[in-house]
Amino acid sequence: MVSASQLRPGMVVRYENQTYRVVAAEYHPGQGKMGGVTHARLKNLSTGTFWEHSFRSELKLEEVASDQRAMDFLYRDGDHCYFMDPETYEQIAIPESMVGPQAVFLLPEMRLNIDQIEGEPVGVQFPEMMEVRIAETAPPIHQQDSTWKPARLENSVEIMVPQFIKTGDVVRLDLANLKYVDRAKGGTK
Repeated sequence: MVSASQLRPGMVVRYENQTYRVVAAEYHPGQGKMGGVTHARLKNLSTGTFWEHSFRSELKLEEVASDQRAMDFLYRDGDHCYFMDPETYEQIAIPESMVGPQAVFLLPEMRLNIDQIEGEPVGVQFPEMMEVRIAETAPPIHQQDSTWKPARLENSVEIMVPQFIKTGDVVRLDLANLKYVDRAKGGTK
């Protein structure tokens, strides 16, 4: 058991028979007779939805042990993504809804960490940054202002990029927000 004041991002807890991953937690101490409060943003691991809640600091939550296994992405079939453990060759199917919107960035043999609780997969950890190729965008314009233009990636995802980016460029993308970060070293491939 862990008290609400000890919640930290990345922890997995069980509250009212639901399992949550702590995305953010901020403790606010109370004054006088007022007890402290922890404001937490939680992700429900069974539904994938987010929940923001304030807990009294002395409230006890059940901490759930979770582990990560590095697995290789194999293929997508219907609404499931299949992964394989490179050491044991064990394969598991994870619903695409659990993988999240980043599922469009899965490439064969891509190694990702799979979060597991009691042997069951509960999530897929993607890298923060990923290099992607621009499949189509307007011709480059070299300007001093900071205007942006739409660009389509090889997997058909649309993002906004600076004017100097051209078709065929490889850019670094912040996967959590689907935002352009910078041009990848080497420029075009």
